Amino acid sequence: MNNISLDAAEEIIEAARKRAQAIGKAVSVAVVDAGGFVVAIRRPDGARPLTPDIARAKAYTAAVMQRPGRMLKKWQESQPVFFSQLSQLPGAAMPIMATDGSVTIKKDGEIIGGLGIAGGTADEDQVIADEVLASLGYELEFAAWGVEGTPAPPASDTAKG
Repeated sequence: MNNISLDAAEEIIEAARKRAQAIGKAVSVAVVDAGGFVVAIRRPDGARPLTPDIARAKAYTAAVMQRPGRMLKKWQESQPVFFSQLSQLPGAAMPIMATDGSVTIKKDGEIIGGLGIAGGTADEDQVIADEVLASLGYELEFAAWGVEGTPAPPASDTAKG
Protein backbone atom coordinates (compact mmCIF):
# COMPACT_ATOMS: atom_id res chain seq x y z
CA MET A 1 0.00 0.00 0.00
CA ASN A 2 1.35 3.41 -0.96
CA ASN A 3 0.91 6.38 1.30
CA ILE A 4 0.78 10.08 0.56
CA SER A 5 4.16 11.79 0.89
CA LEU A 6 4.92 14.79 3.07
CA ASP A 7 5.57 16.89 -0.04
CA ALA A 8 2.17 15.95 -1.50
CA ALA A 9 0.46 16.63 1.85
CA GLU A 10 2.06 20.07 2.07
CA GLU A 11 1.00 20.81 -1.52
CA ILE A 12 -2.62 19.93 -0.64
CA ILE A 13 -2.50 22.03 2.53
CA GLU A 14 -1.11 25.07 0.72
CA ALA A 15 -3.71 24.79 -2.06
CA ALA A 16 -6.50 24.47 0.55
CA ARG A 17 -5.17 27.50 2.44
CA LYS A 18 -5.20 29.59 -0.74
CA ARG A 19 -8.69 28.39 -1.72
CA ALA A 20 -10.05 29.10 1.76
CA GLN A 21 -8.41 32.51 1.83
CA ALA A 22 -10.04 33.34 -1.52
CA ILE A 23 -13.48 32.85 0.07
CA GLY A 24 -12.53 34.62 3.30
CA LYS A 25 -12.29 31.56 5.55
CA ALA A 26 -9.60 30.46 8.00
CA VAL A 27 -9.77 26.67 7.89
CA SER A 28 -7.57 24.04 9.45
CA VAL A 29 -6.38 21.31 7.12
CA ALA A 30 -5.22 17.80 8.02
CA VAL A 31 -3.72 15.15 5.77
CA VAL A 32 -3.25 11.58 6.98
CA ASP A 33 -1.81 8.50 5.29
CA ALA A 34 -3.86 5.46 4.25
CA GLY A 35 -3.70 4.08 7.80
CA GLY A 36 -5.03 7.31 9.31
CA PHE A 37 -1.69 8.51 10.72
CA VAL A 38 -0.97 12.24 10.55
CA VAL A 39 1.29 13.42 7.76
CA ALA A 40 0.66 17.16 8.21
CA ILE A 41 -1.79 19.55 9.90
CA ARG A 42 -2.00 23.32 9.61
CA ARG A 43 -4.12 25.78 11.59
CA PRO A 44 -3.81 29.28 10.15
CA ASP A 45 -4.16 32.53 12.03
CA GLY A 46 -7.82 33.16 12.75
CA ALA A 47 -8.92 29.50 12.71
CA ARG A 48 -10.89 28.43 15.77
CA PRO A 49 -8.97 26.36 18.35
CA LEU A 50 -10.78 23.03 17.83
CA THR A 51 -10.59 23.05 14.05
CA PRO A 52 -7.27 21.13 13.81
CA ASP A 53 -8.74 18.25 15.86
CA ILE A 54 -11.92 18.26 13.79
CA ALA A 55 -9.92 18.31 10.54
CA ARG A 56 -7.79 15.41 11.78
CA ALA A 57 -10.86 13.32 12.68
CA LYS A 58 -12.36 14.04 9.26
CA ALA A 59 -9.14 13.03 7.50
CA TYR A 60 -8.85 9.89 9.64
CA THR A 61 -12.42 8.89 8.79
CA ALA A 62 -11.88 9.32 5.06
CA ALA A 63 -8.70 7.23 5.16
CA VAL A 64 -9.72 4.30 7.37
CA MET A 65 -13.28 4.02 6.09
CA GLN A 66 -11.91 4.35 2.52
CA ARG A 67 -14.77 6.60 1.45
CA PRO A 68 -15.45 10.35 1.75
CA GLY A 69 -17.50 11.37 4.78
CA ARG A 70 -20.35 12.52 2.54
CA MET A 71 -20.76 8.92 1.28
CA LEU A 72 -20.91 7.62 4.86
CA LYS A 73 -23.78 9.87 6.00
CA LYS A 74 -26.69 7.61 5.00
CA TRP A 75 -24.98 4.57 6.46
CA GLN A 76 -24.48 6.46 9.73
CA GLU A 77 -28.11 7.60 9.73
CA SER A 78 -29.37 4.05 9.13
CA GLN A 79 -27.06 2.45 11.74
CA PRO A 80 -26.28 5.08 14.39
CA VAL A 81 -25.39 2.53 17.09
CA PHE A 82 -22.87 0.83 14.80
CA PHE A 83 -21.24 4.17 13.97
CA SER A 84 -21.12 5.29 17.59
CA GLN A 85 -19.32 2.05 18.46
CA LEU A 86 -16.70 2.39 15.70
CA SER A 87 -14.92 5.11 17.64
CA GLN A 88 -14.84 2.87 20.72
CA LEU A 89 -12.94 0.02 19.05
CA PRO A 90 -9.51 -0.61 20.61
CA GLY A 91 -7.73 0.21 17.33
CA ALA A 92 -9.64 3.44 16.68
CA ALA A 93 -7.30 6.41 17.04
CA MET A 94 -9.94 9.07 16.34
CA PRO A 95 -13.72 9.45 16.20
CA ILE A 96 -15.41 8.43 12.96
CA MET A 97 -17.06 11.54 11.49
CA ALA A 98 -19.39 10.97 8.54
CA THR A 99 -19.55 14.58 7.47
CA ASP A 100 -18.62 17.05 4.75
CA GLY A 101 -15.00 18.14 4.49
CA SER A 102 -13.82 14.54 4.94
CA VAL A 103 -12.40 13.30 1.63
CA THR A 104 -10.46 10.17 0.77
CA ILE A 105 -7.27 10.83 -1.19
CA LYS A 106 -7.02 8.47 -4.17
CA LYS A 107 -4.42 8.41 -6.94
CA ASP A 108 -4.20 5.90 -9.80
CA GLY A 109 -7.04 3.88 -8.27
CA GLU A 110 -5.28 3.49 -4.92
CA ILE A 111 -6.28 5.06 -1.61
CA ILE A 112 -3.22 6.85 -0.25
CA GLY A 113 -4.68 8.99 2.53
CA GLY A 114 -7.40 11.26 3.83
CA LEU A 115 -8.02 15.01 3.81
CA GLY A 116 -9.94 16.89 6.47
CA ILE A 117 -11.02 20.53 6.23
CA ALA A 118 -12.63 22.30 9.20
CA GLY A 119 -13.56 25.89 9.86
CA GLY A 120 -16.05 26.87 7.19
CA THR A 121 -19.61 25.73 6.80
CA ALA A 122 -20.07 22.06 5.91
CA ASP A 123 -20.56 23.00 2.24
CA GLU A 124 -17.52 25.30 2.23
CA ASP A 125 -15.31 22.61 3.79
CA GLN A 126 -16.49 20.09 1.16
CA VAL A 127 -16.05 22.46 -1.79
CA ILE A 128 -12.53 23.39 -0.71
CA ALA A 129 -11.55 19.73 -0.31
CA ASP A 130 -13.08 18.64 -3.63
CA GLU A 131 -11.70 21.57 -5.63
CA VAL A 132 -8.20 21.23 -4.22
CA LEU A 133 -7.96 17.48 -4.78
CA ALA A 134 -9.41 17.75 -8.30
CA SER A 135 -7.02 20.60 -9.20
CA LEU A 136 -4.04 18.49 -8.08
CA GLY A 137 -5.10 15.44 -10.08
CA TYR A 138 -6.53 13.22 -7.35
CA GLU A 139 -9.56 11.03 -8.03
CA LEU A 140 -12.92 11.92 -6.50
CA GLU A 141 -14.99 8.96 -7.71
CA PHE A 142 -15.69 6.06 -5.35
CA ALA A 143 -17.86 3.02 -5.90
CA ALA A 144 -20.84 2.88 -3.60
CA TRP A 145 -20.97 0.10 -1.05
CA GLY A 146 -23.72 -2.43 -1.49
CA VAL A 147 -23.70 -2.26 -5.28
CA GLU A 148 -25.74 -4.85 -7.09
CA GLY A 149 -24.14 -8.22 -7.55
CA THR A 150 -24.79 -11.87 -6.88
CA PRO A 151 -26.12 -12.14 -3.34
CA ALA A 152 -24.52 -14.63 -1.01
CA PRO A 153 -26.58 -17.81 -0.55
CA PRO A 154 -28.56 -18.06 2.68
CA ALA A 155 -26.62 -19.58 5.57
CA SER A 156 -28.96 -22.59 5.58
CA ASP A 157 -27.98 -23.42 1.96
CA THR A 158 -24.25 -23.30 2.67
CA ALA A 159 -24.64 -25.59 5.67
CA LYS A 160 -26.23 -28.31 3.47
CA GLY A 161 -23.32 -28.21 0.98
